[in-house]
Amino acid sequence: MIEFVISAVLLLNEKGVIVKKVSWLFIFFVVLIWSAISPKDRLTWWLEVFPALAALVVLVVTYRRFPLTPLLYGLILFHCIILMVGGHYTYAEVPLFGHISEWLDWPRNNFDKLAHFIQGFVPAIAVREVVIRHEVFNSHSWRNFFCVCFCLALSAFYELIEWWAALLGDSSAEAFLGTQGYVWDTQSDMGLALLGAILALVILGRCHDRQLVNFRSLSS
Repeated sequence: MIEFVISAVLLLNEKGVIVKKVSWLFIFFVVLIWSAISPKDRLTWWLEVFPALAALVVLVVTYRRFPLTPLLYGLILFHCIILMVGGHYTYAEVPLFGHISEWLDWPRNNFDKLAHFIQGFVPAIAVREVVIRHEVFNSHSWRNFFCVCFCLALSAFYELIEWWAALLGDSSAEAFLGTQGYVWDTQSDMGLALLGAILALVILGRCHDRQLVNFRSLSS
């Protein structure tokens, strides 16, 4: 606990980045507090928001040893917001996507599909940053292949977690699953995570490379 507090203080006092870090934490906690106020289902809220809380702890504890690029920090914050919004309403009842479903005549609320797309999109850049900075792969192709496989494995493992939650057999488990009666829900979730990972590498690869070069220049 003491290490966590010290790391948090150091994070906020880093020269040249204090405004960005304070803004990141401010947005995170504002959305978190809003999300925690009268959620649709408290157990579902904990299940959905826990990964965001875990990410915050990991980022703060490792900040001094392994700070990340601004791009990755922004993506992680966006992913956390998605999780907190889903935790507040449950994925099947997010109002904005309910309206979109009516406008586009969708048979279900597809906010969960956005969440699973992001589940591949953001981790792909996170894994990419780790393997590049640790020089795990010399081959660009093998690096991308590993990033995609990691994200697909992560998505599959999350589907197992949802299955285990469903074994509880109560309404909270059903809200956590969010299948909405869609028979191909599990497969489409993993497919969207796979698509998200591939698109992240294609769309953000060069931008990420530039930030990594700048990051190394500042670190050296």
